[in-house]
Amino acid sequence: MRAIQPWVEEPLAEFLRESQARLVLLMTSSGQVVAQHGFTRSLDVMAVAALGAGIMASTTEIARLMNRATLGSVVHQGAEGGVVLARFTIPEASWIGLVVFGTDTSIGLVQLFFGRMAQGLAAAAPATREHVPVLAERFEEELNASLRTLFGR
Repeated sequence: MRAIQPWVEEPLAEFLRESQARLVLLMTSSGQVVAQHGFTRSLDVMAVAALGAGIMASTTEIARLMNRATLGSVVHQGAEGGVVLARFTIPEASWIGLVVFGTDTSIGLVQLFFGRMAQGLAAAAPATREHVPVLAERFEEELNASLRTLFGR
């Protein structure tokens, strides 16, 4: 498990212990990676973060066009495992979590423990943070630095 913010580590570690998730990616709603577990290549992290943020943005816009409430999560269960892509909030921010799990757990358990993790993250988040533009002037440099931090390079 690797996290950019130290306050993310404990709630994520607890989630991993309880849920038996294989892969986890926590990101901002714009796709900026905050923490990851199970990924071995930074390219995979970047691709999944971009796709996850895009999927959640698309479902939000579709819901808006249909005058419906925003979808909180997208779930898929296959024969060998499943995926949960869910939005959650912490103070002053909206985040997205992607969880890949195997047959040794279930969608219901993953969603239950994911909700607990989201509550833990909201409680652990610093009270105030600087407001940073979604795409900062040095976005590419910051993305590469974040990925180096996550992968210890």
